[in-house]
Amino acid sequence: MKKVRMGVIGLGGMGQSHLESIKDTPEAQLTAVSDIDPNVTKKISEEYNVPSFTNYERFLESKLVDAVLIATPHYFHPEIGIKAMKRGIHCLSEKPIAVSVSDADRFVEEAQKSNVVFAVMYQQRALPQMRLARQLIKSGRLGQIRRTSMIEPNYRTQAYYDSATWRATWKGEGGGVLINQAPHGIDLFLLLGGLPSRVTAKIRTRLHKIEVEDEACALLEYPNGAWGYYYTTTNEVPVTTLMEISGDKGKLVYQNGSLKFYSLKNSIPEFTFSSKDMWAAPEVIEEKLELPQCETGHKEIIRNFCRSILFKEELIAPGEEGLWSVEFINALILSGKKNKPVDIPIDRQEYEELLSGLKKTSREKKVKETKRITDPHHLK
Repeated sequence: MKKVRMGVIGLGGMGQSHLESIKDTPEAQLTAVSDIDPNVTKKISEEYNVPSFTNYERFLESKLVDAVLIATPHYFHPEIGIKAMKRGIHCLSEKPIAVSVSDADRFVEEAQKSNVVFAVMYQQRALPQMRLARQLIKSGRLGQIRRTSMIEPNYRTQAYYDSATWRATWKGEGGGVLINQAPHGIDLFLLLGGLPSRVTAKIRTRLHKIEVEDEACALLEYPNGAWGYYYTTTNEVPVTTLMEISGDKGKLVYQNGSLKFYSLKNSIPEFTFSSKDMWAAPEVIEEKLELPQCETGHKEIIRNFCRSILFKEELIAPGEEGLWSVEFINALILSGKKNKPVDIPIDRQEYEELLSGLKKTSREKKVKETKRITDPHHLK
């Protein structure tokens, strides 16, 4: 079988975990790695028997790779990706594809201009629950969406934030929980519920000794008049997930990995005006769901990415759809910082000016020891 020659740029905890996924993917062959730390590149080079580079541009010019997986800190995703695309190199970016939606726009535009395959590491899209939920919505089983909600608390210790100089800083990361822990959940929320047209958000640093937000919430308004609610934090245990997408013909509930679908015998508008019984309600049927048999996790996104390059397989997580979550995150930060409702698409210049100001106030951060350890919960 023909293989895609893949390289990885950024050998932190996440980047190193991807090396094993590439190694286990029949359609891929690891052919080069890159990181700014020479000790790390030397170690990985010897372990995997591949050339290594401390300068990513030399890596891109080496002609050793057909595709690159970008696992650097967030700000570098579009910079590296665009330079790779200009050389005809296919790109799989870790989430988020960019810190600002302006950079995300440029990333997507270059992918279209260069005619390369562009994907984003949103591996939770590969879950059977998400594949089925998306199918139910696409088939019209929910009818018109009337309400959405996503409550997805996370947890992080202060030790986590103290593990690297770039973490939890405006200059190094471009945000807090919204840009780091929340994107996977936000992606699923937008994939199923759609992108709102207006957000009214609150963000704050409630617990940790960091300069960026560790808690965020927002009221959402949609183009069709639907309302929604979103909440995330890194201050809560146990970590749980509750997403509801409610339509006039049914409701999807995704809670802690379990998917339920409730269908209505009659649509809400139809029943509301046809029933003569003042205490009646539409009959609700909890349908038995059969989850599809499918591969999941990081390896499935890598496999799908390679098969898209080799055989034009439809992408599970197209890079251009990675723009949705960046737009949503920027809107919440802009609304929270300026204490006003924000329309989507957001004003690109207004957000760039806000982010530039926040980066100027970003404090120099010192850590006792830089740690490159992947969260074991995210290795699946």
